[in-house]
Amino acid sequence: MTLFLNKVVSSIIQIILFALIPFIWWLISGREQEKFTQWIGIKKVEGNKNKVSIIVIAISLVFMLLGAITLYVLKDVEMATSEFADLRMSALPAIFVYAIFNTAFPEELFFRGFILKRMSKKFGFICGNCVQAILFSLLHSVMFFSIVGIVKTMLIASFTGVIAYSMGCANEKIANGSIIPSWIIHSLSNIFSGICAAFTLI
Repeated sequence: MTLFLNKVVSSIIQIILFALIPFIWWLISGREQEKFTQWIGIKKVEGNKNKVSIIVIAISLVFMLLGAITLYVLKDVEMATSEFADLRMSALPAIFVYAIFNTAFPEELFFRGFILKRMSKKFGFICGNCVQAILFSLLHSVMFFSIVGIVKTMLIASFTGVIAYSMGCANEKIANGSIIPSWIIHSLSNIFSGICAAFTLI
């Protein structure tokens, strides 16, 4: 229960921190054009729902596969999901909060909702998507450099960068700018990682 409550509190803090800069930016530059939720991409998915569903499932499966490889590469390294190690079923509520609200939602708000949209508006979609993917991959790889070395760090950066780019494409090109697809993909991947830790699957 303590772990679950810690994750709830941590999620609230993370969401506030990751939404703060986008919200201030919106107040200054976008408040008169549209609501913050629309501006950041928290909106209903529009377009072909079947196509969106198939793409979400496909990217999720690839993300989980690459996640499994990453977990194997880093199996002796302390990670965010290490706190769930060997807790099995008792960890599931905390894993779901961690996966959906503590990591996926705030990161999607910031990277796909804020950076991608703002950079795309100024420099075009390909540039914006590359920038958010590179920043996302650096966030998830640089911390391991001193522990696993340059080769494994580059591997992790490549995995996360490709997935981040794919999620940007799914949101902007298929879901009409909604961050819901990437939030689902990101959440499923993090749930998978948490379950792997809790049940010592990798």
